[in-house]
Amino acid sequence: MKKIKIILVGGFLGSGKTTMLWNAAKHLSEQGKKVGLITNDQASELVDTSFLESTGGVVSEVSGSCFCCNFNGFTEAIQQISGQGIDVIVAEPVGSCTDLSATILQPLKEHFADSLSVAPLSIMADAERLEAILEGKNSGLHKSAAYIVRKQMEEADQILINKIDLLDSRKVEVLKEKAQAAFPKAEIYTVSALEDKNVESWLEVVQNSEKAGTHLLEDIDYEIYAEGEAVLGWLNATVELQTKGGNEKDWKEVLENFLNELSEGFDSRHQAVGHVKALIRENCNFVVGNVVGKRETLKIRGASNGDPCVTMVLNARVEISPMELERAVRETISNMEKDDVKAEIREMQCLQPGRPNPTHRYDYVV
Repeated sequence: MKKIKIILVGGFLGSGKTTMLWNAAKHLSEQGKKVGLITNDQASELVDTSFLESTGGVVSEVSGSCFCCNFNGFTEAIQQISGQGIDVIVAEPVGSCTDLSATILQPLKEHFADSLSVAPLSIMADAERLEAILEGKNSGLHKSAAYIVRKQMEEADQILINKIDLLDSRKVEVLKEKAQAAFPKAEIYTVSALEDKNVESWLEVVQNSEKAGTHLLEDIDYEIYAEGEAVLGWLNATVELQTKGGNEKDWKEVLENFLNELSEGFDSRHQAVGHVKALIRENCNFVVGNVVGKRETLKIRGASNGDPCVTMVLNARVEISPMELERAVRETISNMEKDDVKAEIREMQCLQPGRPNPTHRYDYVV
């Protein structure tokens, strides 16, 4: 029986995993392969899922808990899309998860060896955040969240230093050398998911390698790990937006104003942002905005065709309580009135992750 290749792409919030999955799906489709994509979050209504549905691949969402704490849900998603002629599955675990080799890769290798060919564990790292972490800093994160970032890279088979388009070539090489010295068990690659640079060469490597989950985290402290997740408030929302009078609207400008205001509020209160992402969907069109850290990190892409009625999906991960996060988001949504926009919240979930409790945790490499 032909085996399906499964590729896990991990990495902390805002590292660029979803953009990498989008490009991976595009390249694999161009190679004539049918692609399955699996997203993961503590709650439903994901920007990632909405965005990746535009790839033409088969998309499945595992929500309510991480892959490692809901391994059966993850494997059910694999089996569900496997029956649709899939050649390659690319899966994106929750950004605040680590210990993936012990809790996901080893059980996959042991229990699904007949049907799946497991690729090396690829962990993405934001270049600027990685630079701070390597210098012993926390990159604006709570110290326990920064601990998770370090552990993600310690267990990686491959580290993908992303967003190299923001650095000069010499700085990229120095960063690569430092990362190799700090994480000697990993292969180090440099990529720009946004500009689709080196993505295809990385794909060639992972498709042709079976050295997956080659080592385990030996000294992970689950108390620190749990705290690193719990310091973040998590909010997912779906909002219907409509112009007053049914006039055309530049939704790219509206989204930029909304995220600017939301970010300025977090910055003024010294509330660290893990990742805020929003997507406005207009029929087949998308406008996407991302904030990773302070307001100046805001990036908007896509184009608006001016539809009078659209849907916005918002995911926010911020170091505040869920109650404070919900209050800030609701207030900023209500302020969209100044752009002559009527906003109706269709769904909103706000939570604080519980302690990680993996379904499996192997103490040996399969």
